[in-house]
Amino acid sequence: MTYFKTKYLLKLIVTLAISFLIGCDKEDAKVSEECVNEDFFTEFTSRNFKMGFSTWSFGPNEQDKDDTYQFISENSDIYSEQIDDKIPWNSLINNQPLPDEFINEISFRVSKRVSNTQLLLSVSLLNTDRDNLLEDFDGSIPNYFSLSDKVIEDAYFKHVKYLIEQFQPDYLVVAMEVNDLKLKSESKWSEYKILIQNVKVRIKQEYPSVKISESITLHNLYNPEVSNPTEYINEIVNYLNQMDFVAISFYPFFKGQHNRIEFQQAFDFLHSVINKPIAFVETTHIAENLSIPAFDLFIEGDECEQNAYLEILLANAQKENYEFVIWWAYKDFDSLWQTFPDEVKDVGKLWRDTGLIDENGNERKGYLTWRKAFNK
Repeated sequence: MTYFKTKYLLKLIVTLAISFLIGCDKEDAKVSEECVNEDFFTEFTSRNFKMGFSTWSFGPNEQDKDDTYQFISENSDIYSEQIDDKIPWNSLINNQPLPDEFINEISFRVSKRVSNTQLLLSVSLLNTDRDNLLEDFDGSIPNYFSLSDKVIEDAYFKHVKYLIEQFQPDYLVVAMEVNDLKLKSESKWSEYKILIQNVKVRIKQEYPSVKISESITLHNLYNPEVSNPTEYINEIVNYLNQMDFVAISFYPFFKGQHNRIEFQQAFDFLHSVINKPIAFVETTHIAENLSIPAFDLFIEGDECEQNAYLEILLANAQKENYEFVIWWAYKDFDSLWQTFPDEVKDVGKLWRDTGLIDENGNERKGYLTWRKAFNK
């Protein structure tokens, strides 16, 4: 998730959220009043998957960022750094110095590296619409005949190599939410697969110990809104099953899911088609009602529903031997949201209230669930 996927998510809301969520029966969507399972995870003597958060800060200040890394150090054994805002194409292609803005951001994050904690590095090749290359710092993208052009391959390999050298990750998502490109452009999808395969081969040659994947959106794979769903699912699933691990991005409220049965159905689908280790590289669920009048959107949510999703997520991670789970933001980011430009504030609300800690620092029920599993 970048700062923020305005166009992409507006389309997502129109094609998914409104069709599923506004038409949802409130009675069917309600979770049980039995909000917390006191026996959750007690049947397990140990945990066999890693747990962590992304470094998305709840506020704009240096102390807010420091607090985020501190929380990660106390509540995670893996965490995620996402580099998904810009790619310095011009510098990479023309062998020029990298922009100071880019270097400073990477240097800051590296300086905060959490000790004794594994690291997932996720890098975005695609723009926020997931229909073309991610933009340079001046808003441009390089000219190309095909996405698999050698000039694009060389530049992106240099980009990823620089980031690997800086972060020294344990896991690498070399491109993010790539199944959405297939939904947008069949021709670019074919070109993309050639490009990224060439990049991955070169990365593996230099960094053989790094586990590599490309993430996909489960909410756009499970019951997809496409003309030929079987063909689409088979293509993506066969592609995923060639990875070192399968990297999942999942926001169940984008799919109109509100209760344990619906949550579990998505997991059952995933387990039925995947034969490689699974990792949820970014996921979360709303803990408050989500109201965006400009989008004519209202989604019911509360901390009980959030906790229900988290319990399902962690239980499946344990039983199916996931590699790891990354919860997107540990704390509601109302303070950061206040600093957003007006044109992205509405979209920013989508994830604002998804933390396991609310904006006032109060622990939600989901945080207690997190600790139950994490302490194993």
